[in-house]
Amino acid sequence: MDLKQSLSKRIVIVFALMSAVVAGVFAVGIVATVHVVEHKLTSTALSGGLRRLLSMDDISRWNHRPEKDELFYFEGGPGPLALTPALAALPPGFQEVTFGDDAFFAMVELVGGRKYVLLRDQESLEKREHLLFVVVTVGFLLSVLLALVLGRLLARRVMAPVIRLARQVRHRDQLLELAPPLHPDYAADEVGELALSFDQTLGRLRETLSREKLFTADVSHELRTPLMVLSGSCELLLANPSLDTRSAAQVNRIARASHEMRQLVDTFLMLARAQDDTGNDICATLRQVADAQAEIWGRLIREKGLAFFYDPNPTHSERFNLTFLQSVMGNLLRNAWHYTDKGYVRLTLTQSGFVVEDSGIGIPEEQRPAMFQPFVRGDERRGEGLGLGLSLVQRICTRQRWTVELTTREPNGCRFAVELTPPVQEAVGHPRLPPAA
Repeated sequence: MDLKQSLSKRIVIVFALMSAVVAGVFAVGIVATVHVVEHKLTSTALSGGLRRLLSMDDISRWNHRPEKDELFYFEGGPGPLALTPALAALPPGFQEVTFGDDAFFAMVELVGGRKYVLLRDQESLEKREHLLFVVVTVGFLLSVLLALVLGRLLARRVMAPVIRLARQVRHRDQLLELAPPLHPDYAADEVGELALSFDQTLGRLRETLSREKLFTADVSHELRTPLMVLSGSCELLLANPSLDTRSAAQVNRIARASHEMRQLVDTFLMLARAQDDTGNDICATLRQVADAQAEIWGRLIREKGLAFFYDPNPTHSERFNLTFLQSVMGNLLRNAWHYTDKGYVRLTLTQSGFVVEDSGIGIPEEQRPAMFQPFVRGDERRGEGLGLGLSLVQRICTRQRWTVELTTREPNGCRFAVELTPPVQEAVGHPRLPPAA
């Protein structure tokens, strides 16, 4: 049996197989019993019929006949009653023989040194056995069909509480802290034990989610203030005309890092929120986000001695979550900037998303399937990254029902293509893109 079948189907199949086996055993037993009983009755009837014939008259002037479906012969009998050589060779007792072209039951006895043979045609018995076989076969098929129907009804009744429990567990409200327990609605049986196990597991899951939300909220709250202080201090330092070029470059790096940290904090906060808790999210068009990211990363890429190409093809006016779109595009541009030593980085907008290409070191084919997993890096010797950027991109795309695809370029480099799915309901808010650091 295929164990991948649903539990209801397995119950029906097992019930039908069990019924088929039981009905089959009974059918075979009935046929075998009737066959044995028929042979036993025929043997007894022939033996009694032969003795009755022998007791009716004198053998020298025989004038009695057997039943109409019987034939009688004896040794030294007159005319048609005489034994044929084939019948004369039969041993005493009950047996089945072929006489002429027909099958007969034969009872052979020796009385006073003379052999007597009584034959009975098997046609009537064969007709009865054929009829019995048809009746038993029809009964077997009907019992299997009935077992399928009863098994289906039984499976529905047995699986009803399990299906109900599965729907309750899948309900999104089960992760709420005030969600009622499941097991009081079920009897103290296996389903009740399963519901109790779900209650215990869901309770631990709620506690874990609650701790994670509190931790995320606390960390984001504690980080916002120092990040705002850093950003404000950097703006004041950059406004100082006496700041030399080298110092200004360092301050710019600090400002850029604080902006990225602030963006990461916002991203992690939004990922920690409920899936449909997006009513107050700020949205922006793809072109708006791409213009801002091209300004920020284009300068950094050119400072590294690389060529940066930005192709802002005409795009639709759909609006997307600003924080998530910034994070996805920024991480892919940062990844291209980090792993490209010569050549170029290209950002291309499409009708349904965007593409980031580079001429960097590329990713070996065997490592490509694992690149979107946490703590996986393309080249472990480059920099101090933790390998979380592409994992974050994948999480955001999954959350927003976007898709990201990684392919290699010839002769070297990577190509990341992101397909954006417009949100079902646009959030209220006006985009406020951060200025370039």
